[in-house]
Formats: sequence, C-alpha cells, structure tokens
Amino acid sequence: MHIFITGIAGFLGSNLADYYIKKGFKVSGCDNLVGGSLENIQIDKISFYKANCENLSLMTKIMKGADILCHTAAYAHEGLSSFSPTLICNNNLTGSVSVFTAAIRNNLKRIVYCSSMARYGNNEVPFIEEQVVNPVDPYGVSKVAAENVLKILSQTHGIEYNIAVPHNIIGPKQKYNDPYRNVASIMINLMLQNREPIIYGNGEQKRTFSDIDDCIFCLDKLITDPKISYEIFNIGPDEEYVTINELFNIISNKLKFNLKPIYIEDRPNEVKYAACSADKARKLLGYKTNVSLSDSLDKLIYFIKSKGHQKFKYNYELEITNEKTPQTWIKKLF
Repeated sequence: MHIFITGIAGFLGSNLADYYIKKGFKVSGCDNLVGGSLENIQIDKISFYKANCENLSLMTKIMKGADILCHTAAYAHEGLSSFSPTLICNNNLTGSVSVFTAAIRNNLKRIVYCSSMARYGNNEVPFIEEQVVNPVDPYGVSKVAAENVLKILSQTHGIEYNIAVPHNIIGPKQKYNDPYRNVASIMINLMLQNREPIIYGNGEQKRTFSDIDDCIFCLDKLITDPKISYEIFNIGPDEEYVTINELFNIISNKLKFNLKPIYIEDRPNEVKYAACSADKARKLLGYKTNVSLSDSLDKLIYFIKSKGHQKFKYNYELEITNEKTPQTWIKKLF
C-alpha cells in the first residue's frame, strides 16, 4: 500500500511516516518546512517533496500513484488565528481543499483528515462526536470548514474519508521553539533555560494530553481498516484531565525546577475547558490509553534534552496588532 502524508516532516506526520515505513508501506509526502524539519524524516526511505499544500497543480503531480492520503499538514495555531487569520485560514482551509482535490484527481481510495478539538469550542465537556460544533476562533472555523468540504467532495465523487480529532498530542519530534503553540513543550524548553514559564489567565484552564503512539494506533485504523469509513473519531484519552497549573507542577517536579510561573492576561477566545470522550474510539477502534501523561512527558523531556533547549522563533507575521494582541508575541517574551 502506498500512503501519501502531508506535513510529513512535522510532528504527527513524521511519526506516522516512521510507523508505516516499519510496516513496509510505500511512503511519500510533502512539507513546506515552515513547521517541520528534514531531521524528523528518514529521507532515504520515503519520497519527499518540498511543497505548499495550496499549490493544486503540484499536489496533483506528487500524489500520483498513492492509494491513501493522510492530511496532517496544518498551521496548528489556535490562539494565533485571531491575530493572523489570513495565514491560518489559507493554510488550513485552502490547503486542505487543494489536497482533497488532488486526491480525487488521482483516484485515491481514501482520505484521512486530521481535524482538531477546536471544532467543539465552548461545548459541554467531555466533547462527543455527535455534538453540534461550536468553534470560537478562526482556526477552529477553518478546520470545520475543511471537514464539510471533504464530506461534500466525498459524496459527490465517491471517495472514502475518515476524520480524526486528536487531543493536544505530545511526544518526540514535537516543535518546542514555537511561541504560539504546544504548551508542554514551551514549558519544558523554558525550564531547561532556567526561565519561568508564562501562563495565560489564572492557569485553571483544563486540558487532556495524548501520547503520539496512542494517536497513531487510532490513525492506523482510520487509514487501513476497510470496515471503518465515513466516520469522525475523537482520538486521545479522556483520563488525566489537568489544569495548566497542574501541568506546570508535574513538569517542574520532573525537572526539579524551583521558580514560579509568570501569570499574564488571558488570550482572547481561549476555551476554558476542553476534553473529549474516547468512548467511540474504545468501542469501534479498540483504543485504550497505553501511555500515561507522566510517561508521555518523560518521553518529551528526554527528546528536548537530547536535542538541547532552543531560542524561540517568531516565524509568523502578526496580521493584527492592537490592545487585544498578547504581549508575549508583540514583545517576544518567550
């Protein structure tokens, strides 16, 4: 089987590529290398293309011969999307529609799209797949819009799809010098520099975190199981629902870090409570949480230590700067 992975040099895409290389699949994929790195991929074992997903003609060309598309590429910057909405929506909506179109042009059998927990917005927790989606920021809106386009194109052109909704994935190869996303990685990177992590609001926002290996278990089912199609699945744990303050305490204890965090004003549109039910994945995919939050954080800490702490890179232009824009980004406080 030949699988094409967008965002193949990124965190999720590269781990997925490693998994399918080990299984003996033919693996190809693309990445624009803005959020990904060639260090993440086994370049000698895949067909790699440097490409933007928005480029339909190029995507059509490089996807030829593939059987299944797994679309993991995204500018996964939920908070940033309210201040750089054009950047985020172009990538996450226009880019997604482009790769879906290329897959249909090439007669692929199935598309697996990685959406986001941001689709649920301010819904009752735990989020379940049957809830009416209620995104509260441009990022969430763009992910839901791409879902809807995929469903329409699937119905029109007869291509199978599945939609995965991951929860805050963490693990090796995660980008940890991006000041706009990945709270656990940001905290670890700062603590290893003996710098106080910055927490937005009072830190009582609650989240669940999912180990990369547990996510890949579910994605593999959505990609390869012929009995599972036209479905949406939350993938990740519904245990160990923690506040950002609790996350800070867990990481600081592991690193023996003695400084207190710095608290600043809330980010606009941030959802206070976000956790998904894993009941559907348990029932239909055989999912269970195999890696605890503690063990997953240990893996992430080991990875960042092995690579060395890094300065934060502000790679994305702020399209809107005003009194609502977080000072962490305007003043580059990370």
